[in-house]
Amino acid sequence: MLRGINKQTIFEDDEDRGRFLEIVNKYRRTGAFQLYGYCLMDNHVHLLVKEIKDTISEAVKRISSSYVYWYNNKYDRCGHLFQDRFKSENVETAGYFLRVLRYIHQNPLHAGLTKSVFASKWTSIHEYIKNDSGVIDILFPLQLFSTDRKESVIKYVSFMEKQNDDQFLDDHPRIRKTDMEVKEYLSQWGITISMLQKLDRQDRNNIVKKLKQIDGVTVRQALKNNRNLQKCDPPCKVRRRDRVPVPPSLITA
Repeated sequence: MLRGINKQTIFEDDEDRGRFLEIVNKYRRTGAFQLYGYCLMDNHVHLLVKEIKDTISEAVKRISSSYVYWYNNKYDRCGHLFQDRFKSENVETAGYFLRVLRYIHQNPLHAGLTKSVFASKWTSIHEYIKNDSGVIDILFPLQLFSTDRKESVIKYVSFMEKQNDDQFLDDHPRIRKTDMEVKEYLSQWGITISMLQKLDRQDRNNIVKKLKQIDGVTVRQALKNNRNLQKCDPPCKVRRRDRVPVPPSLITA
């Protein structure tokens, strides 16, 4: 995902969006990468690409540099347009690939800009239906639905329309729990810091796993007490009769 610096607008009109796609297609046609999906929003861009000749960093650098050069000339400006670092994540499975593609196509819908996933002009969703592979590579994604062209399009349309709660690279507000709030969770489970020192390693690991599942609790917080226990000097020694049984609700298979 490429986002405008300070989340500013990077596309003022359709000419800008068209130019951006021309630049993307220019480098795609050189064999630098394959493009499976895109969505152009006012202040950010989603691209679903596969590295071939270029790494994702090289491809994004070529695309962004070319577009910024053109954009600055058009609007008589200078300086940066995009944030320094783009966001990316690996897509390892076919199922995950299709969910990411759907998320990209549904971006305008989730933003409240359209009432239908097919109503947005500036996503690649229509190219799959029209069999127009001018900018993207449609063969691989469609074959994940069916090797029969007609059947694959029907399944593709149904999948793209399906409601879901998938979230990937966007800057959604993140809730952060304080260390005191984490201790409060432990207290609700009947666990105190001193009791943690008397638990077996496996029981402590189960509690850490439970903490990491709470929205807003960071890995650092979940592991903090565990690391402190491991650094005891001299090493913590607990007599068997002093060990505290872990509450049944925290035991995981």
